[in-house]
Amino acid sequence: MEHKLNDISRRSFFQTSGAAGAAAFTIIKPELVRGAGKERLKAGLVGCGGRGTQAIIDLMQGTENIDVVSMGDLFEDKLEGSLTKIRGHKDFPTFESRLKVDPEHHFTGFDAYKKVLASDIDIVMLATPPGYRPMHFEAAVEAKKHVFCEKPFGTDPVGVRRFMAAAKKSEQLKLTVMSGAQRRNDANYVQTVRKIQDGAIGEVLALYAYWAGRPVIQQKARDPKWGDMTWEHRNWYSFVWICGDQIVEQHLHNIDVCNWVMGSHPLKATARASRKVIQNFGNINDNYEVIFEYPGEVELVFSSTQFNAPGYFDVKETFFGTEGIAEMPYKGALRIQGQKPWTWTGSEQVSGAKFAADGAFSDNLADADKMKDRSFIESITGNKFQNQIAAGVESARTCMMARKSAETGRTVSWQDIEADTEQYQLGIEIRKFV
Repeated sequence: MEHKLNDISRRSFFQTSGAAGAAAFTIIKPELVRGAGKERLKAGLVGCGGRGTQAIIDLMQGTENIDVVSMGDLFEDKLEGSLTKIRGHKDFPTFESRLKVDPEHHFTGFDAYKKVLASDIDIVMLATPPGYRPMHFEAAVEAKKHVFCEKPFGTDPVGVRRFMAAAKKSEQLKLTVMSGAQRRNDANYVQTVRKIQDGAIGEVLALYAYWAGRPVIQQKARDPKWGDMTWEHRNWYSFVWICGDQIVEQHLHNIDVCNWVMGSHPLKATARASRKVIQNFGNINDNYEVIFEYPGEVELVFSSTQFNAPGYFDVKETFFGTEGIAEMPYKGALRIQGQKPWTWTGSEQVSGAKFAADGAFSDNLADADKMKDRSFIESITGNKFQNQIAAGVESARTCMMARKSAETGRTVSWQDIEADTEQYQLGIEIRKFV
């Protein structure tokens, strides 16, 4: 596998790609009903890194009627490391009997995803680097599998457009698709967003969001035996073509919450970004400053850094309204301070949420992924059908709009990014290869 990676030329990475068709697709609202599924479900994992491994753990913790039967990754050591981590988890004794990945269903290489999809599975967890997300999602829909799809849904506008084409078919087939934007399944966020939209802080006038921390994935030293492609895949977070840059790959979380609250995407973005500290290798930025404008001239000021001292981490969204403020930190209490009195009634409660008399929801994100997985299974088996593609695509495009602005030094509109034909050339080459 290493020699196949090394044989792929990198020269075209810097060439201008051929323009792909820019026709826009309409995101169709999913139906709200679905036929009941079978009692037990079988799942496969594509992408056995840290996120994929945790997704499998969360899935088995979140529901008891899942067996994991197939796993695939580009690298064998990643797959075996994932199994080792799962087996070493503190809760493994409670789900040991449901990890049924025999040696014949350990798949490696660029075509591992095809072999996982060809296995006897009902669900596929897509957790490879996002440069492969459109291709893998397209194949999953063709195979008629329910999908957990880690965010973002692609790294360039053409890839997201390809994802959307497959999305239309997934909705027609009534396939459940769950996004990795887990805050939309966290009880505290659900309740806080509902209250804001119900007028707890009046009309939203302005938003502020930030992400301050270290790189999500630390850079790894290069093994002398690795060719360029092996090295880039093992350090995928450092390269824009496969990662999407930090604002697309990671800060989508902040921006997704803002879109969720506002009920729409921004109309335009003006941004700047740079590499100030992380300059060992790769080509992602380590800081961003963006002004997004939503309808009604409501501005979101967003900033991010990924070069802070070890241990420093602070992530938050704040909404300023005509009658109060809502604060939504990633860690800590989610709080609404408004002039209007409001209460949280029993009928609104979501399992796992806690409410304080002063209007603060305690942090419960540790359980968000388990709650997401329970919702995922409920959707498949017949209750509360979910297909979360619309919001995921909208947030990915919002982030790409900011990235494009930072790259070009100009304000970029929503119409600009919808019609953008940029496609990372090296990604095209690998897609042809597989």
